[in-house]
Amino acid sequence: MTSRLNGKEQAVLCWLATVDPHNRPNVSPKEIYAEASANRLVIADIASGRSVRNILVNPAVCVSLIDIFLQRGRKLEGMAEIIAPDHPSFAPLVAPLLEKTGGAFPIRHMISVNVERSSPILAPSYLLFPDRSEAELRTNAYRSYGVRPIR
Repeated sequence: MTSRLNGKEQAVLCWLATVDPHNRPNVSPKEIYAEASANRLVIADIASGRSVRNILVNPAVCVSLIDIFLQRGRKLEGMAEIIAPDHPSFAPLVAPLLEKTGGAFPIRHMISVNVERSSPILAPSYLLFPDRSEAELRTNAYRSYGVRPIR
């Protein structure tokens, strides 16, 4: 992903927020996503029935991409559309998603997000401890999550 959408963070999941017809929010993790262009993010609909239904009623969405070990990321806001397999742009847009899955998951639709706004997400530690290095913040996150980096 380019700096426009994701900076140098390495998010494994993105979190897609939608709203249903009764204005009830829904947030769900999405593992298979890719940047299609500088302002377009595509997300695989593998088991995203509620997200798809919500977008068909209200296309306004918010996507969060967070590197949990750097504890920062990007918030992307925009309008989404559902692209079905019979749509002419489905094949070229789905290619990077299929590459990620290796064909292991069926992609029912694509959720295409036209990103209108992008803003940073920062953990409070960036504000409370501005002199800490990225390495220190990452080490603290590893300790908090009880994990070690793969060497």
